[in-house]
Amino acid sequence: MSPVDARALASWLATVDDDVLTDLLRRRRVSPDVAWADFFDAAEALLDPAAVAKAAPLLSRPLVEAMDDAVASGDAVPPGTARDALLHLGLVSPGGMPYAGAATAWRDVPRPETPGRSITTGSPEDDAQLAERAFTALSSLADVLSLTQPSPLGRTGAGTLGAADRRRLIEAGAVADAETADLVIGIGLDAGLLGPVEREWRVTTDGTAWLLRGSADRWADTAGRLRDALPAALRTTDGGWQPPAQWHLAYPLDPQWYARADRLTAQWRLWAIIDASGRPAAWATALANGGDVDRTTLQEHLPGEVDRIFLQNDLTAIAPGPLEPAIDARLRRAARRESRAQASTYRFSAESIGAALAAGEDPASLAEFLTAISLTGLPQPLAYELERAAGRHGRLRVGSDPTGRTQVTASDQGALDTLAVDQALRPLGLVRDGDRLVSRSSVDAVFWMLSDARYPVAAVDENGEVRILDRAKLAASADDAPAGTDDTRFLPLIERMRRAHSSDDADAAWLGRELEQAVKARAVIEVSVRLPDGSTRDFVLEATGLGGGRLRGRDRASDVERTLPVSSIVSARLI
Repeated sequence: MSPVDARALASWLATVDDDVLTDLLRRRRVSPDVAWADFFDAAEALLDPAAVAKAAPLLSRPLVEAMDDAVASGDAVPPGTARDALLHLGLVSPGGMPYAGAATAWRDVPRPETPGRSITTGSPEDDAQLAERAFTALSSLADVLSLTQPSPLGRTGAGTLGAADRRRLIEAGAVADAETADLVIGIGLDAGLLGPVEREWRVTTDGTAWLLRGSADRWADTAGRLRDALPAALRTTDGGWQPPAQWHLAYPLDPQWYARADRLTAQWRLWAIIDASGRPAAWATALANGGDVDRTTLQEHLPGEVDRIFLQNDLTAIAPGPLEPAIDARLRRAARRESRAQASTYRFSAESIGAALAAGEDPASLAEFLTAISLTGLPQPLAYELERAAGRHGRLRVGSDPTGRTQVTASDQGALDTLAVDQALRPLGLVRDGDRLVSRSSVDAVFWMLSDARYPVAAVDENGEVRILDRAKLAASADDAPAGTDDTRFLPLIERMRRAHSSDDADAAWLGRELEQAVKARAVIEVSVRLPDGSTRDFVLEATGLGGGRLRGRDRASDVERTLPVSSIVSARLI
């Protein structure tokens, strides 16, 4: 790495504003905790071969081609978008010349092999086919979010969906197979409806709101989020996207890119933004050009939503079409969805009604809700189940005792005896204490484990009044992220480098660095020294030592050892 180039980069870094610096640090994937003391440290680190190799996969094809041409020819990158982008990545000077360290490292950057297969597209599909796929994808994502709210999905160390949760989604009918599960999860993540929390994926607050919106709004909102989440190289200047057939070529130095491009294309086809040939759906044509989804056209192609159901004597409910989301969400609290199609089936049971009561439903209001949406009234068998569940609900009560421990009480002591010997509840560590059971687990943990085990349980406050526990475990949406979790993380580093940089000591600090590097390399340097009479004299030395405020070196002209005060050295340069 050339000290001259490192100094030039450090000088440029010191002149740009905080926003430009922050963008560079973020895009070069610099850790906010890096121990740089000043801009000279930053310049040296950014031009290190390892750092340049790390940055190379982030460059889009036009930037790679611009660097290739400049490094091969030794000429500057022509003025324009490519030069500006490379300048703001710290790879070229303001004049467009690649820094020497960056150029040297660039020649050694690994070049992934182009896939042996050719980029192909499928046959065009009509909008009716796309609308059917859009409806299916909407239903799948809604089911995944509904299942994830109370029970987050586990993710592996590699960031993939855990095998157990993949099976859970398939068995619940939310997705057809493992591949579809991964694609739906990817759509939820890219759209910000799911978010990572430690080793889990959870529904975000945006995802919770999404579940209550209509089908056309759900689809349009998600499609817009997917477009906005595309990597920069796939976007057009008007805010749309490049032809999907070209996506594989966008980041030629990223060995992982081809697989990612395949995954993005599959997600977009699943969501019916594009067909198998890459053509946008009729309602997404404006979206492809930077505009909005044509919701009117989309709504015309999607099945109409209904707000009524058929309640039957066998404790099932049949929706003659897609239910309005708010009705569907509430119905699912009290019934298990058995089939997912335009006409869906739900089944009530003592357990499902009990779970709804435990989650906060009131027996009277639930009966009123079902009566209001039923085209067949409230069948007697269902009314009986509601009454029976209401009678059983709250026989077990979970709350805190005065010492803060969780306690379980019951009107029937026999019920406590059953809990005490239930092997499925062993993780709670329930212990007899007089006429109650106590546990070191939290009230929420005890309540939900008892509820999942189909016990008629209610949560109570310190006064014994029933209270509602919210089981949903949510991740923060992007707009809700706490301060300091994004670009503001770099502010302490930038402030530290600015404090270290001043017109009084910057030149002296850089001179000290040049002399240290020259001594380490035993390099030949030309130094200009200010003499006592105010004149300057140049010496060509092989630098051999630095210490005590003096530079030692062998004078090439006279072949003698010279010792020069560093305070008298005006400048130094490598020869």
